[in-house]
Amino acid sequence: MTAPISPLACLLTLAMMAPMGCTASGAGVTLARADVPRAPADPAAAKEAGSAINAFGLDLYQRIANTSGNIVVSPASIALALGMARAGARGITATEMDAVLRNLATDEHAAWLNALDAALGTRTGTFKDQSGKDQPVTLRIANSTFSPAGMKLEDAFLDALASRYGAGVRLVDYQANAEAARKGINTWVSDQTEQRIPELLVPGVITPDTRLTLVNAVYLKAAWLTPFVEAQTTDAAFTRLDGSTVSVPFMSSLGELPYADGSGWRAVQLPYVGGSLAMTLIVPDAFATFETSLTPALFAQVTDALTPRNVALAYPRHGIESKLELERVLPEIGMPTAFKPGVADFSGITLEERLFISAVIHRRTWTSTRRAPRRPPPPRW
Repeated sequence: MTAPISPLACLLTLAMMAPMGCTASGAGVTLARADVPRAPADPAAAKEAGSAINAFGLDLYQRIANTSGNIVVSPASIALALGMARAGARGITATEMDAVLRNLATDEHAAWLNALDAALGTRTGTFKDQSGKDQPVTLRIANSTFSPAGMKLEDAFLDALASRYGAGVRLVDYQANAEAARKGINTWVSDQTEQRIPELLVPGVITPDTRLTLVNAVYLKAAWLTPFVEAQTTDAAFTRLDGSTVSVPFMSSLGELPYADGSGWRAVQLPYVGGSLAMTLIVPDAFATFETSLTPALFAQVTDALTPRNVALAYPRHGIESKLELERVLPEIGMPTAFKPGVADFSGITLEERLFISAVIHRRTWTSTRRAPRRPPPPRW
């Protein structure tokens, strides 16, 4: 069975309170960036970033878990986009963002996300699977900012984008041609995700009042270390949360895998080729109970307990896609001020206009095999 694919993107738009005379030349997209090198990365800082993202992600999950249908979400992508905005936040806006992000993007911990980005960047390469076959792994993380040419951005903000996120500022014209700007941003996201996310932004999201768009895109394509054998994929009954069943194709394997079990749960880890990436699957006895009790401590307990065991695994072949609009969710978990016109303080980005976050859009797709599943499991797992 061929490589699982996981493209995702997260976007924040910052708008101004009222239209002002800020223009850019032309409708195309050009690039500008601070002449500042990417900061050195400390592997220990990457672990700190991972712990903070896990905690943030579980907070976020508890708020979106009741969403109808299956959910696939990347807290790392969301945190990277928020982190770029945090570089220009001040006052209570910054304080609230720090609490939600577990101090992930403060000036004091500026190295955390940079180190995580650098660590993940080393995962790309060609590696042998257990059959000895060469398999490519592609893990691409890209950050960018889209701003009108006529707006003066603070030097410290541009320096932070360059040194912490490797990001420049692409110049667009929101006021004269918001639709061209939307299409330009979508093209950038599509290019970064190998055309898997061709339209992150639907018409109407970008308006003439938009002043800054912060985007993170991640693309992962990796083969399993132990490939599933296509001939062993058979249809079987999948039990949904309401107790009903549906027939879906299950991939099967029998062999040594990291495995653990505890009170109310079982878990197994599926390594990708190269040995430095893996997917952890947790199967609870009582889904709703486990879901509400899933904390960073419990998640760490599960992953720390994984040890090699002989495991008979049946895994449904499937695809999941989620598109989440988080501008209502993020205020609920502790950062409301960033979304309030006239109250939010992003003066570290620009002093020319009073900005606030107007939209946070996160889209992710995941498929367990290169070819489309014959029939994905219906909502919810």
